Amino acid sequence: MNINQLRYFIAVAEYRSFTKAANQYYISQTAITQQIQALEENMDVQLIDRSVRPIALTGAGNVFLGEAKAILERMDAAISRVREASTGLMGSLRVGYTKGYERSDLSELLRLFHEDYPNILITCWRCDTDMLAAGLLNGDYDIIFTWDSTNIRREENVGYRLIERVPLVVALYQDHPLARRSALSRRELKGEPILYMTPSATGESFGDSHFLELYRKAGYQPDILFRSNDTESILMMVAAGQGISILPSYVTSKLKDADNLVFVPLVGEEEYEEIIAVWTKGEQSLALQHFLARIEEER
Repeated sequence: MNINQLRYFIAVAEYRSFTKAANQYYISQTAITQQIQALEENMDVQLIDRSVRPIALTGAGNVFLGEAKAILERMDAAISRVREASTGLMGSLRVGYTKGYERSDLSELLRLFHEDYPNILITCWRCDTDMLAAGLLNGDYDIIFTWDSTNIRREENVGYRLIERVPLVVALYQDHPLARRSALSRRELKGEPILYMTPSATGESFGDSHFLELYRKAGYQPDILFRSNDTESILMMVAAGQGISILPSYVTSKLKDADNLVFVPLVGEEEYEEIIAVWTKGEQSLALQHFLARIEEER
């Protein structure tokens, strides 16, 4: 299989004619027919139904048409990136992210982007969600990765993309009676002193209202002992046996041999946190355009 065979197949499929496809590429009908036959033999599957007029795609041919187009699009994008990297595409990309998200796969995304565009300086800023939203709208960041605690996606001048729905976990100290459970529901945490992780600096955001509503649905008001957006402080207090906490799993998934800490999955249809990437619409730098394209490829 080669690139020309893919192009010839797409042309035949779209024109439903070997002759018209051959004319597009200024080759003989015999040549393009032979290339399609070679493609079918290589794949050991019939792509074109030649028994009807005009010719038609088989079921396998219809599936392969979409795949062939995707392969060519990906190759064109790869060639474009390589050319830009070779000519030294320069610039900067200012990335803001919510506290705790440094333990996610964001660093891997940034590393891959840096490999493609080594002359683009990526700067990173770790902030509260409300400060991230304000900073984006003020032009301090090119893109932010955040909980939507300020309902920023309702702003008319922003674009956003759901990056992931992160499962929630219960953080407990090792001697806690629930520490050996394989899973927990929010209802089972009634009466526990909660070290509450808030996404914002105020603790009174749109995101806070959402998660406090989940306690109400579970049938009680939580006994919140402490509020903070500093995950490290919360984990230290849990390890000291002062309470338990509910945290997104990106905070805990890479923790190994955590001192006196146990993490148990929290079950329930709404027990997750959404992380979105948000940027402002309008004129965008080339660095941001290519970064957004990278996000689309990775998701």
